[in-house]
Amino acid sequence: MQVTETLNEGLKRGYTITVTAAELDAKVQEKLLEAQPEVEIKGFRKGKVPLAILKKQFGTRILGDAMQEAIDAAMKDHFDKSGDRPALQPEVKMVGGDAWKEGQDVVVEMSYDALPPIPEVDAGKLKLDRLIVKADEKAIEEALTNLAGSAQSFDDRKKGAKAKDGDQITIDFKGSVDGELFEGGSAEDYPLVLGSNSFIPGFEAQLVGAKVGDEVSVNVSFPENYGAAHLAGKAAVFACTVKAVKEPKAAEIDDELAKKFGAEDLAALKAQIAERLEAEYKGAARAVMKRSLLDQLDGMVTFDLPANLVDAEANQIAHQLWHEEHPEEHGHNHGTIETTDEHKKLAVRRVRLGLLLAEIGRKADVTVTDAEMTQAVLAAARQYPGQERQFFEFVQKNQQMQQQLRAPLFEDKVVDHLVSLAKVSDKEISKEKLQKAVEALDEM
Repeated sequence: MQVTETLNEGLKRGYTITVTAAELDAKVQEKLLEAQPEVEIKGFRKGKVPLAILKKQFGTRILGDAMQEAIDAAMKDHFDKSGDRPALQPEVKMVGGDAWKEGQDVVVEMSYDALPPIPEVDAGKLKLDRLIVKADEKAIEEALTNLAGSAQSFDDRKKGAKAKDGDQITIDFKGSVDGELFEGGSAEDYPLVLGSNSFIPGFEAQLVGAKVGDEVSVNVSFPENYGAAHLAGKAAVFACTVKAVKEPKAAEIDDELAKKFGAEDLAALKAQIAERLEAEYKGAARAVMKRSLLDQLDGMVTFDLPANLVDAEANQIAHQLWHEEHPEEHGHNHGTIETTDEHKKLAVRRVRLGLLLAEIGRKADVTVTDAEMTQAVLAAARQYPGQERQFFEFVQKNQQMQQQLRAPLFEDKVVDHLVSLAKVSDKEISKEKLQKAVEALDEM
């Protein structure tokens, strides 16, 4: 077996791997001998089938297995000896392809972009601010008011009163398209809060000003991307009868409200709110500190990047941004999305920082535990209520999905490792300044 270098330019590598016909034949014979004791063919006792007959019956399949094993072994040996780590799966193709015949040498061309050597980083030179925000009385009162609003009740308006935004009206309705009632378009005694945007756009606005006993024809059009294809984009008329009009009444901020939310009394609820708010502030502050850390790392090191990794990342960025701009497109039948210089610039930063963090984590023995992965899968599964089991099974069988869940966990643990080595100063600021710092992240 012979491995010959054909390309070595920057991070690009190319090799030919030659497996001689004699080596391949010896590998086939070895595999036939391994299998012989377990094979039983009519006319021969188990383990006594001649090798010539075994080769005639199973030779083609065994030859393919032997060829793959020989090439895999040569690649492994090459990477072990060279120390190269391919950025992506190496491209491997057989010279001659379908024209190859048994008895000939097997020649394979292998090419890849190698991961670059990563320079050392002195984490002690990192200077970071840990922003600290306390939950003040104003923020707690604002949160309490929002809770009271979510626990609101509704009282009947005086007779003859017109419905306003925020009121709850009770209606019977029947929906029709082209004069025909459609399935799921009718209901009785339906409570609808005007302004909640829980119905088709334009529906609720046409009921503002209605009184008990009014009959209102609501004219709307279903959105083009409506879930029911037979209704998407269609004009519809809903015949509505108003049966009650009620005005909202916020819950009193007292011990009773606290008990509705599982707290012993109002003081305990306030303490819970303060704790939750400060946890939110802490999460936001960590995002700001992480950005500062990554910006500093980005300015501390420079090294060559694998072109295929940068291209793949730029394509992914362009694809993601395109879908954000076209939320109505859920599939991938949209043709090629061109990458811009901005996409490539962002891709270069992401790839450089990704490789750097991966190397720092590798040298620091940073790992993601099974328990941490389980928690990540549980959190992701909550996005699919009723389908959690199917999601778990999907993740178990899908290595790429496992990597998608593991990558951010690993990155955060490497960031924590770097923070532990950096010079960190605690800095207490207001909620408003923290908000501005968070908003600035989106502008970068």
